[in-house]
Amino acid sequence: MNVIAGIHPVREALRAGRPLDHVHLQRGLASSRLQEIIDLCRERHIPVRFESKDSLDRMVTDTPHQGVVAFGAAYNYAALAEFFDKDGLLVILDGVEDPHNLGAIVRSAHAAGALAVVVPDRRSAPLNEIVAKAAAGALSLLPVVRGGNLNRTLEELKAHGFWIYGLDERGDRLYTQADFGGRVALVVGGEGPGLHDQVRKKCDFLLRIPMAGQVASLNVSVATGIVLFEWARGRGFPGGPEGA
Repeated sequence: MNVIAGIHPVREALRAGRPLDHVHLQRGLASSRLQEIIDLCRERHIPVRFESKDSLDRMVTDTPHQGVVAFGAAYNYAALAEFFDKDGLLVILDGVEDPHNLGAIVRSAHAAGALAVVVPDRRSAPLNEIVAKAAAGALSLLPVVRGGNLNRTLEELKAHGFWIYGLDERGDRLYTQADFGGRVALVVGGEGPGLHDQVRKKCDFLLRIPMAGQVASLNVSVATGIVLFEWARGRGFPGGPEGA
């Protein structure tokens, strides 16, 4: 992951549209140039993190950072609008912060034939080398969208005819009972907390995977893979005719 340090280099990278994963600003500093950087990050949905000077010093040891350090993304994100008029399934992540889980979900989504994976600005693992390795090549084949506010993303998808399914252990419908026709978004929660309350309320349906053992839930990447291939089975891909 490329590191860019200094007000001017970071500002020019933002103006040029370079893919950046996140930007760190020194806590307590304020100027018109720093505000411009903040505004540009907001326009492009790039997370901004405010850190101490010591933290920024540790990020770059041989370059004056002037209170600004940016990390170049290892991946060029797709735009959500590309999928507004496409039938199929989008996988939307709500707080998946483990890069191994993110990579495994990307791999399963590609294998099942999903349209794309959508990751929010916050509470998400960056698309780094660990994700790429766990995805086993799928990261270069499946589009990944960086969404802004997750609730707003779900509202946009609903406005374009998507049904929103949340995967939740407290869901009132089995995943095998879902009607996955047309445009579908599958929202999966992070490790531990699952779906956030506001995200859960935006879902049209909440699905659960029945558990025979005493463990209440599965690893998020495993659970996502199960539902993805149920969706794929219903579409007749892979594995033969519809309903096989």
